[in-house]
Amino acid sequence: GGYKIVTTQELKGWIDAKKPMLLIDTMPYEDSYKKNHIPGAVQMEFPIPEMTTLDDKKKEELLKLLGPDKARLIVFYCGFTKCTRSHNGAMWAKKLGYTNVYRHPGGIVGWKDADYPVSSVK
Repeated sequence: GGYKIVTTQELKGWIDAKKPMLLIDTMPYEDSYKKNHIPGAVQMEFPIPEMTTLDDKKKEELLKLLGPDKARLIVFYCGFTKCTRSHNGAMWAKKLGYTNVYRHPGGIVGWKDADYPVSSVK
């Protein structure tokens, strides 16, 4: 998809170093994000099948979330390695002209397996 990959350990290092970034959880809000997400992540759900098109509403929503700075560090993640939600998010961010886009393939499962802290929505 033209994006780069960040490991769980690297991502934790970036967060600990307070590296400025937009961290996006692409999982469903009720079933996943609300229960646990990487601290500081915002939620925008993406589908599992490969997204060959982006409708105007979703495109507008994504551009609003990503903001005007095309060089901003953006990290997408989803559930686990085989999940393709974060691939869709990262791929479309690249297609929209963002240059510093990463995918965290380990997702929330890899994050929790590493015993890193999670946040939830009360």
